[in-house]
Amino acid sequence: MPVAARLKLVTDETPTRGFGRVPPRKPRNEDRRPREHLTETEVAAIAKAAGNRGRHGHRDRTMIMLCFRHGLRVNELVNLKWEAANLDEALLTVRRDKKGRNCDHPIPGDELRELRRLKREQPSGSRWVFMTERGGPMTDRAFRLILSTAAEAIAFPFPVHPHMLRHAVGYKLIVDRQPIREVQRYLGHRRIESTEVYTDAAPGQFTEFFR
Repeated sequence: MPVAARLKLVTDETPTRGFGRVPPRKPRNEDRRPREHLTETEVAAIAKAAGNRGRHGHRDRTMIMLCFRHGLRVNELVNLKWEAANLDEALLTVRRDKKGRNCDHPIPGDELRELRRLKREQPSGSRWVFMTERGGPMTDRAFRLILSTAAEAIAFPFPVHPHMLRHAVGYKLIVDRQPIREVQRYLGHRRIESTEVYTDAAPGQFTEFFR
C-alpha cells in the first residue's frame, strides 16, 4: 500500500495509543449529575438505607452521618482514630488534609450514642473508629462502595460520591444562615473563597430583601 494511502487510513481510524485504542474520556461531572452536593434530607435517606443493609449497617450509617455532620474528606474519615474522639467531653478533633485548619467539633447527642455503641462492639484496644472485618481501618474504596450502594438501594436519581457529603454540610450551614466565617472555620478552609461557593447553591438567600 502506498505511503499516502497508509497515512489516510491511520487518520480515518479512531486515534490509538501504543497498540490499543485511546480509552473514552471520563464524562464531566455536570453530565453525570445535576449538582455536586446533597441536601440534609437526601443524606439522611441514604444513611438510613446503609443502616438497613448487611451486618455492618450501624457502622455504615454512622460513617455517612459523621462524614456529613463534620464535613470530612474521605481520607479524614477513614483515618479517624479513637484518640480524636473525646466521648466524655463530646468533642471530635478534626485534623484536616490539604493544609486545612484543624478544629474541635461538638459531637451531637445522637452521634455520641452511635459512637459509644460502635466502640463497645469493637475489639478492646482498637485504634480506628471505622474498621473492616479484617480489623484494619476502613478504606477509601470501601466507603465509596458503601455510599454508592446505599444510594442505589433507594433509586437515587444520580451517582453520588463521598465529597458530596462535605459539600452537603457547607450547603446546609449556609442555608441555615450561619456566619460564613464560622462555616469557614468549621470546614477548615484557609481561604474564604472556598467557603463562598456554597452561597451560590443556597436557595432563598434573597428572601428577606425588601421586607
